[in-house]
Amino acid sequence: MDLTALSDFNLVATHGGFGRASRVSGQPKASLSRHVRALEESLGVRLIERGGRALRLTPEGAVLHARTVDPFSEIAQAAEELKAGIGRPRGVLRVSAPLLFAHVAMGRLGAAFCAAQPDVRLDVTAEDRLVDLVGDGYDVVVRFNPRSDDTLVGRRFLSDRLVLVAPPNLQRPSTNEGTPELPAVVRAGRTDVALWTVVDATGQVHTYHPRPVLCFSTPLLARDAVLAGAGAAILPRSAVAVEIASGHLVEWGVVQAPAIECWVLHASRRLVSPKVSVFVDFLCAYFAEHSE
Repeated sequence: MDLTALSDFNLVATHGGFGRASRVSGQPKASLSRHVRALEESLGVRLIERGGRALRLTPEGAVLHARTVDPFSEIAQAAEELKAGIGRPRGVLRVSAPLLFAHVAMGRLGAAFCAAQPDVRLDVTAEDRLVDLVGDGYDVVVRFNPRSDDTLVGRRFLSDRLVLVAPPNLQRPSTNEGTPELPAVVRAGRTDVALWTVVDATGQVHTYHPRPVLCFSTPLLARDAVLAGAGAAILPRSAVAVEIASGHLVEWGVVQAPAIECWVLHASRRLVSPKVSVFVDFLCAYFAEHSE
């Protein structure tokens, strides 16, 4: 198989036509057409339906494009990185991160990373949707408790816990003689709120009956309401660590539930570029002191 012809076929298929592929690559349309026809002849199948206004791949062409476009993209990326200097992190690094993590950590983390790697420019999108890393054009994604996925690999950089926090002026009710009621900031959309059971620093178990006074859709809004004295809330420790350390919030106990695992992931099928490797290493080192 002529790899040049295969490369030109993928170029035409990716850009939706000979004209667009010609403008992007600078190659004449006649050369692209000749190469694709030669590939069809060598394989003995038609890859592109000709004659219509819009390019349409045959079933055989669609299969060939799907199976070969990613490897060719990886080769092109590797070639660009070699031209730029072997092992040198550089270029734009696109990152998708959950809203909570992005708002709590990415500002400071991003500034520190760019100071350490001035040739890499971070492009961070804060979003809670489950993105398609390859299809949406991201280099890495940050996810909480990710599901097993053979197309992604990565490393866990943080284990987080849910904690019960309250403003310092909220008197902590005794749980020795029952389950006391507690003014609570809860998640929006919850019609019924279960009892809150936590374990304090001495190992004693406490159970409270939350009485919702405010409902919010994000942990950061709930945190701000607790800071303003609205009541207590159960929140990820990472979202309130600064406030607990400064004394603006008090931690009353840890929820006995599995830890929230935070992972940084990248595509397993891609060659790992220097900019991805250095970001993953930096992120893990940055949060090493918070890991459990």
